Amino acid sequence: MPDAPILSAQSGAAKTAKLDETAFGASFAEPLVHQSVRAEQAARRRGTAATKTRGLVSGGGAKPWRQKGTGRARAGSNRSPVWTGGGTVFGPQPRSYTFKVNRKEQRAALRSALSLHAGRGSIAVLDASSFTEPKTRQAADLLDDWRAPAKLLPALVVLMPEESSAALSFRNLDRVAVLSAENVGVADLLGAASLLVSEPALEALTARSAKPRRGGGD
Repeated sequence: MPDAPILSAQSGAAKTAKLDETAFGASFAEPLVHQSVRAEQAARRRGTAATKTRGLVSGGGAKPWRQKGTGRARAGSNRSPVWTGGGTVFGPQPRSYTFKVNRKEQRAALRSALSLHAGRGSIAVLDASSFTEPKTRQAADLLDDWRAPAKLLPALVVLMPEESSAALSFRNLDRVAVLSAENVGVADLLGAASLLVSEPALEALTARSAKPRRGGGD
């Protein structure tokens, strides 16, 4: 069963936490991870790009010149796409880029990302209770002590909503992102060189990545 060091802002003997074998000992499923990352990034796209067709641009109405006798090409409207200032043909319109990934595949991809950090030793458990008030210097010193052999940046800190003091302590650090356990995605985990998780957040991530029981609704 993989272990992770427990980091605390208070001095004390070094401790380790046992990680769930199912969530942190899985093999890396590259196709599922790739699909989940694509789905997460697509869901973040706003999809608000839009162009005006010939029915939306200003102008039109009268025929620019008579059909014959001018020596110029015939034209029926100055809103034509071939005219400068005319409408756009087949331009982008507001749309949604989201697509569905099955729940089992999402959980398998999450287990792969968590196991990747556990396998390379880039995950630690944070004792968030040691942050009684927001202290950025305290958070920076804690990260420096942990990453002393190798500067593992960028770092991702995963906390629960009620752990606000710890969140405020880490959020102003350079190349350190703070997310709640329910908002962490596979792309966030893969984009982080190191992962720092509080004990309640660790339990939440483990539950999110758990395999569904047979005969259940999941």
